[in-house]
Amino acid sequence: MPCCVCAGASITCSFGAAPSVLNVLPGARVMSSQALASIMDNISVMNIMPFGMCSSLANPNVASATAAALGVLTPMPCMPMIAGPWMPGSPKLLIGGRPALTSDSMLMCQWGGVIQIAFPGTVNIQC
Repeated sequence: MPCCVCAGASITCSFGAAPSVLNVLPGARVMSSQALASIMDNISVMNIMPFGMCSSLANPNVASATAAALGVLTPMPCMPMIAGPWMPGSPKLLIGGRPALTSDSMLMCQWGGVIQIAFPGTVNIQC
C-alpha cells in the first residue's frame, strides 16, 4: 500500500540532473507534521521546483544549445513544463476534495521527462 506524500518530499525527473523538492501550500489541506499533497499540486515553480539541468532534446533550450555545440548534448537549466495532474492518486483519500498524492504517483513534463516520488516525506501515513 503506498504512502501519502507531504510537503518536502523528494522528487526526481528522468531528464533532470538533480533531485528536487515538492512544495505543498497549506491552504485547505490536511495537516500532519507537514501538509499532505493532492494530485493537483503540480504547478511548475510553485509546487515542482527545477531539477538542476535538463538533458531532454525535446526542450527547445537544450535542442538549440546542442545544435550550437555541433551535436554535442548540452544540458540547459531545467524549467519543468507540467502537462497534467499527478497520476494515479489515492482512490480512498481526498485532500481538499481531490485525490491524495501517493508515493507511486507520476507526473509528465512537456519535455518528455517522468517525474516520480523518490521519498514521500513520511512512511507512516498510508493512503
